[in-house]
Parts: sequence; structure tokens; C-alpha cells
Amino acid sequence: MDFAHDSRTTELIATLQTFLDEEVYPAEAELRAELAASPGVWSEPAVVSRLRSAARTRGLWNLFLPGEGAGGAGLTNLQYAPLAELTGRSIRLAPAALNCAAPDTGNMELLAEFATPAQKTRWLEPLLEARIRSAFCMTEPDVASSDATNIATSIVRDGDSYVITGRKWWSTGAMNPDATLFIVMGKTDQSAERHRQQSMILVPRDTPGVTVVRPLTVFGYDDREHGGHAEVSFDQVRVPVANLLGEEGDGFAMAQARLGPGRIHHCMRAIGMAERALDLVRSRAASRVAFGRPLAEQGVVREWAADARVQLEALRLLVLKTAWLMDTVGNRRAMTEIQAIKIAVPSAVEKILDHAIQLFGGAGVSDDTPLAEMWAAVRTLRLADGPDEVHRMSLGKAELRR
Repeated sequence: MDFAHDSRTTELIATLQTFLDEEVYPAEAELRAELAASPGVWSEPAVVSRLRSAARTRGLWNLFLPGEGAGGAGLTNLQYAPLAELTGRSIRLAPAALNCAAPDTGNMELLAEFATPAQKTRWLEPLLEARIRSAFCMTEPDVASSDATNIATSIVRDGDSYVITGRKWWSTGAMNPDATLFIVMGKTDQSAERHRQQSMILVPRDTPGVTVVRPLTVFGYDDREHGGHAEVSFDQVRVPVANLLGEEGDGFAMAQARLGPGRIHHCMRAIGMAERALDLVRSRAASRVAFGRPLAEQGVVREWAADARVQLEALRLLVLKTAWLMDTVGNRRAMTEIQAIKIAVPSAVEKILDHAIQLFGGAGVSDDTPLAEMWAAVRTLRLADGPDEVHRMSLGKAELRR
């Protein structure tokens, strides 16, 4: 077994690490200042736009999307994994700077795989260029959306149009006025088989009947640098039949195709968050004295550090194995590993961040460090793209079938 990265990945890791050190980490304070100076403004921060230009100059652009012909960097999942981990070290800036931030990544993957040539020209190309942003509208407030077959938004054919009626929330990115595309999942045929009732449709933001109702916060964080999260109402929204993504009844399958890569990307970045937290822990433990000796000499702190290192090394190997399987046998045959990392990584990283917060005391729960916001983000991952319980139920069922 060879655990070394190939030459291209090694080169990109070095380039990205330099970019983080020289451009991204110093810009974190700039982002905080810019957001503080412009409350209620949802447009992309100027610092993000500046970093995007620098990332493109360095060849760090659309790394998540395989296939150079489709506008991606042509990397495999295995090549992208360590790069996504590095972006997790500055979760508020690095993914967006590289045009590798959710939900645009998943939306671009959907468009690259299922869109018509005309749809790609109108929506995919400007997304790949970061000239527009997008939102994915699946989750609904009135149904248990962990079971996507519950989605109640209606998409009804009326001549040469579809009419969309429903209410969505946790539509990430939708507060940003540059999010000009909403990909909406709803039901086109309630009489069809359970997993064939759903479809996806492309809805321009400015279509009459589309209302961005309100922003939503995550433990008080508004996530403005990524366009926030919104509740969105669709009231008799009429779009052309040509806006259907794929075919009627393909919505559930397309959602699963979208969420597979999304889950591994989230887990890669989460490991990066934990590594950033350990960097902070090492510095704090060496410099902070309590009860007559540095925190680094306290037994419980050493146990936390040891446990974190063991967990991260094991989880990183599982994520890399998952990426390799997705590349070699496809997402469907890698589902056991995809579910395993989605269960294991957010939970473990949440605990590592919790210990880091404990070590920092009052500073850990404040905004003086990135720990509290990272904890909020990774805690949310235990719900996003399917809650822990659903993945455990599915994986356990498959395991007992063996």
C-alpha cells in the first residue's frame, strides 16, 4: 500500500498551503472587520472577491469538480481530499476563495451531470466563473425533511410552464442577492412510486412569486460570508418547461447524486477544522499557566491531545479510502464508507472542538478565536446532508444484510 500523494497533489498542497499562509489567514481579521462594519449586508464581502482573484492566479480554482472539459480542475476525489482538508482550516474564507464552497459546489456538480447544453450555458458557466451564486432549495419547515420523500412543494405542469408552490428553509446562500439561481426540489407526480414523485427545477431568483422571507442563524451565526441561510416562499411561481433539470421523477436520485460528494467534502473540511483547533490548542497549552504549571503539563490536556490525534489519523484514512472508492467503483458502491464518514467525522470533530473550547475557557466561547463558530458549523453537519440517525439506520440495515 502506498500512502504518498501523487506529484500533482503534492504540488497543489504546497501551493495551497502558501496561499493560506500568505493570503487567507491574514485576511480573517479583515473579514471580521468588514462584516462588523456592514451589518445586514448580504452581498459577497470584498475580501472574498480579492482572494478569489489571487486563488485563480495561483491555479487554485474549481478544484472540487472533476473533468477539465467541464470547467473543473480535473482532480479525482482522492487528489482533492487533502486540499479540501486544508481549506477547512479557514472555513469562512478558503472554500469560497477557491470557488469550492457549498452549496455552489453541489449545484455545479448537478448542472455538470444533468443539465442540458442551454442550461449549462446560462447557469453552469457563470457559476464556474463565480459571476453568480446559487442556492439549493430542498428542506422544508413543515415536513420531516430527513426523509426527502416527504417534500411537499408542488411542481405542476401547465402547458409550456411549470408552476411551483411551496415553502423552503435552510436554503444556504439565498440571502446573497448574487444568488440568481435557485435549484428547487418538489413533487411533480404524487401518484408515482415513492422515490419517483420528486423532480428538480431551475428557478431564477427574480421570477414573480419568489420571496426570500427571512434569514436564519446557526447558534446565532448568520454565515453572511457564504450568503447566509434563508426561508424562501414559492407562490405560484411559473417557469418554462425547459427549466426542468433532468427528467420528471429524477429528483430523488439526483439529490442522492448531489449529496454523496457533498458529504465527503464536508468531512474533509471538518478534519481541517480539527487540525486548526489543535494548532490553537498547542499554542494555548504551552503559554497558559494554571495551578502552577503550563496547561500542556496537565494530564487531562495531554489525554485530549492524544485522543484527538488518534481519531484524526484514523478518520483521515477512512476519508481517503472513501475518496479512492468513489473514484474507482463509483459513489453507489462506496455508500458504506460515505455513510461511515458522515457518522464518524462530524461527531469526533465536534468533541475535539469542544475540548479546545474548554481549554480556552471564556475565550473559547467568544469570537476572539474561530473555535465557537467552527463548533457551530460542525454541529450543524450532524444534521446537514442527512442526520446521524438516518445514516446509522441505513448503514446498520445494510450491515445486518451481509
